[in-house]
Amino acid sequence: MSERAPAPDGLALIEALVNTLLDVGTGADSLDTPQVRAHFGLTEEDLPAARELRESLRATLLAHAGHPPHRAVTPLGELLAAVPLVVTVDPADGSAALAPARGGSLLARVAAAVAEALVAGTWSRFKACEAPDCHWAYYDRSPAGRGRWCSMQVCGARAKMRRYRAKES
Repeated sequence: MSERAPAPDGLALIEALVNTLLDVGTGADSLDTPQVRAHFGLTEEDLPAARELRESLRATLLAHAGHPPHRAVTPLGELLAAVPLVVTVDPADGSAALAPARGGSLLARVAAAVAEALVAGTWSRFKACEAPDCHWAYYDRSPAGRGRWCSMQVCGARAKMRRYRAKES
């Protein structure tokens, strides 16, 4: 959907997960395919939890953009609280990072990515498109941090055309 560059660092994982919902209206979901499940290290049994995580992330990204949640979801903080993170230090260069204390589950990898983005100061620029039929995740690189759509050429143009037509009527 978007021509934007992928989100930086660990946010790319979250962006890819949120954007597995291909069509809000029809519910088309690429998590239904074995290839995409394999990409995220998921089994069919993991799907309900992965979808819950995805929609909690989407609600948070909508909040970053100043929009209400698209539907009732488990708060992201509640989901992430189940994953303890530890500080790791690379003995070769002394660099430090937050990593899951145990396991490489999708939830653990998302928790580590959120922590990394918080430390880097990039978390609040990670948003969801305001178009109600889209809600695609994107990283807002606009100078003022006020991006509203995943794509100015698609969702932004549609919104502007709707406003223009409303004025004309």
